[in-house]
Amino acid sequence: MRKLFRNRWLRWINRRIPRSDLQSFSQKNIFILPTGAGVVFGLLLVIMLLTGINYQNSLIYLSTFLLGAVFVGAMHQTHRNLSGLALTLVQPGEGFAGDDIPFRFRLTAGRDDAIAIVLSCEDSAHAPVHVHSGQAQDVSLPVHSAHRGYLRPEQVRIETRFPFGLLKAWSWIRPVSAGVVFPRPIPAPEAFSTVEDGEESAEARSVEGNDHADIRPWREGDLSQRVLWKRFARTGQMVVADWEGEQGSPYWLDFNAYPGADHELRLSYLAFLVNERGRTGERFGLNLPGQVIEPDSGPAHVARCLRVLATWGEERPRDTTAQAHGTRKKPAGETSRIMAEGRV
Repeated sequence: MRKLFRNRWLRWINRRIPRSDLQSFSQKNIFILPTGAGVVFGLLLVIMLLTGINYQNSLIYLSTFLLGAVFVGAMHQTHRNLSGLALTLVQPGEGFAGDDIPFRFRLTAGRDDAIAIVLSCEDSAHAPVHVHSGQAQDVSLPVHSAHRGYLRPEQVRIETRFPFGLLKAWSWIRPVSAGVVFPRPIPAPEAFSTVEDGEESAEARSVEGNDHADIRPWREGDLSQRVLWKRFARTGQMVVADWEGEQGSPYWLDFNAYPGADHELRLSYLAFLVNERGRTGERFGLNLPGQVIEPDSGPAHVARCLRVLATWGEERPRDTTAQAHGTRKKPAGETSRIMAEGRV
């Protein structure tokens, strides 16, 4: 029953507040109710009124009606704080999975001042702001991210309780634009690209049939497929073989270089390597199933690669989608098919 009521409530809200990056507030989409303090204040007024009627005391009548007028005036002022206000999503944020992603909004006041306005989303809220009549003010609201992909909050709440805190007026904006959440960087084990890059790559590779390898001690993060288990069983030492014939172009960061890892883990490895290459200024390219970014360098190239890693296998959230964070994942079978088609 509770779920049914909630679904009907959400459908009603969605009809009154359609998705948009710009929301203007008026009596059609502003809601107002007493706060806990307002309910207690109203009960006290009722008790005072009954007491005045019982004792026929003019002073009690006067106090009751004066306080009632204050309550009605507060109701009008609270509603007036939001009426005529416009809220615009200026810039969806970007960041790494698990971090708070900043969404920048712009508050534009109408003919009246907008006082003590609070923006909130789930467990995140911004400090109250005051926007003078006819002016605008930008507010950055952090939205928590759970995983990589597109991030779009279902609702961002705007609220005011000025003056006195006896009543609260609120509404929502349901953004269309989505932010981008990059994979959480995880230190990548040593691996070699499977992408060849002309003569430079050919010089780095051994001749065909050469099975020589560099033997080194095992390090945390090395893939289990590279461990020489027979030698471990014989000597008790864990060593790893780096086969020369597996080395591809050093300029490529390759999705297929980690065959034993889950695809989300691979993306985290690549995000780490992209950050490292960006920090050192090295030239690099990115090879993903179905998508290739040619080698380049610079902050713009790093940002482009991180966005590609964030949105690989994801679709932009549709306007009518109400799923958490707005991310619509491809079915597992379809993702597997894409990975299979992109293997080198």
